Amino acid sequence: MNFDYSETQKMVAESARDFAQQYILPHVMKWDEAQTFPVEVFKKAGEFGFMGVLVPEELGGSGLGYHEYIAILEEISKVDPSIGLSVAAHNSLCTNHILSFGNEEQKHRWIPKLATAEWIGAWGLTEHNTGSDAGGMNTTAVKDGDDWVLNGAKNFITHGKSGDIAVVIARTGEKGDSHGMTAFAVEKGTPGFTSGKKENKLGMRASETAELIFSDCRIPDANRLGEVGDGFVQSMKVLDGGRISIGALSLGIAKGAYEAALKYSKERVQFGKPICEFQGISFKLADMATEIEASELLLHKAAFLKNEGRPMTKLSAMSKMYASEVCVKVANEAVQIHGGYGYTKDFPVEKFYRDSKLCTIGEGTTEIQKLVISRNILK
Repeated sequence: MNFDYSETQKMVAESARDFAQQYILPHVMKWDEAQTFPVEVFKKAGEFGFMGVLVPEELGGSGLGYHEYIAILEEISKVDPSIGLSVAAHNSLCTNHILSFGNEEQKHRWIPKLATAEWIGAWGLTEHNTGSDAGGMNTTAVKDGDDWVLNGAKNFITHGKSGDIAVVIARTGEKGDSHGMTAFAVEKGTPGFTSGKKENKLGMRASETAELIFSDCRIPDANRLGEVGDGFVQSMKVLDGGRISIGALSLGIAKGAYEAALKYSKERVQFGKPICEFQGISFKLADMATEIEASELLLHKAAFLKNEGRPMTKLSAMSKMYASEVCVKVANEAVQIHGGYGYTKDFPVEKFYRDSKLCTIGEGTTEIQKLVISRNILK
């Protein structure tokens, strides 16, 4: 076992850190308060190779693995989790779905545009009445000659308005049948494909979340990803990797909040000494540091299994569940350590606090992760 980053991994992390400091940090609160989705920043991230992290170089990507991917998401999310969330969704969901299940023609048609951020990707599984119960979806795709006609709507979709292409899972069989759903790629501008309401969110406000609406949306069979009926199974495999990305996002939030709290605790003086010298504060910091370390190790173990092509459903669920719960706890304690100042927008911890909660909900709630884990250990 080797717990050190390689030289390449160190360089990747440093590059992401520099990118976040230069292109994200000066604008964090402006984007947050206005709910601005800064497309130009993602185009710049594409130039750095952060939008095609896992994509092979021959398709225009960086050709990196999951350890590097964790490092990139962590460094960006330490500065602005909402930008980290969008980078994660673009890479792990839309791009990775096409990369994993598209044919060669589809990969060469779409992946180079996604890997460079010429196009922004979206991924549509969730619906208004089907969150965890994805198998109960109402969006349908009906075969008509050489085309498919889509009708329905998807909800809580990252990049629902600004995305240039969306991978959409639609029902092609009976409701509740895990082999009754199929994946399709739908390009922006396709007649019958529009976006709906943009959500006004508690946190992650610079990451756009909106509806996708399909009204007699006709797409060619050439846009079908994989076999008819494989959409749900594909999605579960995509989410295995996606959970690592949300774990990395959570790790970045936890580290950002912890580092801010540590710094503040050394500077804030009460009763003649820095508050970090009081046991009540130092013990909080000790718990935070320990749980962050545990999150990081669990994530990189899941990343190791993913890179090796070994089964990692249990580990990805564990790492996502644990890291997301830790980030909420750490962000909460960071606000507490800051006292009244932690409740103001003058310090970064209030934003980490708001942003953290989504990590226990998105890409499978904590409860769903426990279901996945328990099913795996009880086999």
